[in-house]
Amino acid sequence: MKYVGIDLHKQTIKTCVVTQQGGQRKVVGRRQFACQDVAHIRAYFKSLGRFEAVVEATSSYEWLFELLDSFAARLVLAHPRKLRVIAESTRKTDKIDSQVLAEFLALDMIPQAHRPSPRVRQHRALVRQRDFVQRRSTALKCKIRHVISRYNADIPSLFTEAGRTYLSERPFLPADRFVVEQMLAGLDHSAEQLSLINRQLREFARSAPLAEREAREVLAQAPCLGAVTIDIVLAELGDVRRFKNQKQVAAYAGLAPRVRASAGRVKQGRITKEGSGLLRWALVQTAWRLVGKTTRWGLAYQKLKRRAGSKRAIVAIARRVLCMLFGLLRRGEKYSLAMEAFA
Repeated sequence: MKYVGIDLHKQTIKTCVVTQQGGQRKVVGRRQFACQDVAHIRAYFKSLGRFEAVVEATSSYEWLFELLDSFAARLVLAHPRKLRVIAESTRKTDKIDSQVLAEFLALDMIPQAHRPSPRVRQHRALVRQRDFVQRRSTALKCKIRHVISRYNADIPSLFTEAGRTYLSERPFLPADRFVVEQMLAGLDHSAEQLSLINRQLREFARSAPLAEREAREVLAQAPCLGAVTIDIVLAELGDVRRFKNQKQVAAYAGLAPRVRASAGRVKQGRITKEGSGLLRWALVQTAWRLVGKTTRWGLAYQKLKRRAGSKRAIVAIARRVLCMLFGLLRRGEKYSLAMEAFA
């Protein structure tokens, strides 16, 4: 068996081939290819015979996985952060390159990352694009308010039809008028894009397999979860069956606290903020709605706030909300008031 470490970059890939006999590992080949040279990459890997390969989970690994999937004995997607921890503890001066990847693969020491299904990748692409367009729209509104505030002309209904008429009648300097009109045009374009994205997401949901439809029904019964939040939770978590418990799903969302242990004393710090920032944002927004609209979640928040302050309290509530949703999805149960015991 040959073990291939692949160091993937934007423009190039570097490979190192290692064999193992009697506990001894030997480098038997190194190559470098341009990423665009797909034909030579395919031909080279086919010429290796029986092999296993590993590549780090970067933003551009998917095309290489699809290319090698049909003839590799095993493909491993390495978790970059965990792999670096292992490498630094065993090989102090080596960076994570193709040889280190190959040797760790031969030793079966590669910490694996999750590879989402094609449908989950599509869902994430749509959900993240909607978030991008929405944030751009919010930024444009803030910039417009900033410009017109210099004229003491800001009003709450600025972005309604009446607000547009009001803006057209205000006496602005020519440069500021030009800037405002440019940003209003950008705002109109963002609104059109949001409408198209929302339509695409509705069509995407209609084509969902049974398990996803059931998950949507479960989440739809939970309080303060709208269509946008449901899409974010489903897209960013993917298949919840891959998480063994609540600790794992909280860690995946970056809502688990950092833990420092020394001399028998354990101290919890701030949350790790690893994983999807969009998912954390959606959970925190849901937490704020829950503490404002439900009694039990509100009481739980007030209790935590007295002990830890408002910011830490709302993050703790967001983590409990995630754990509750995870439990509902794992069991396929619909929300009931008894579930508020999580608070």
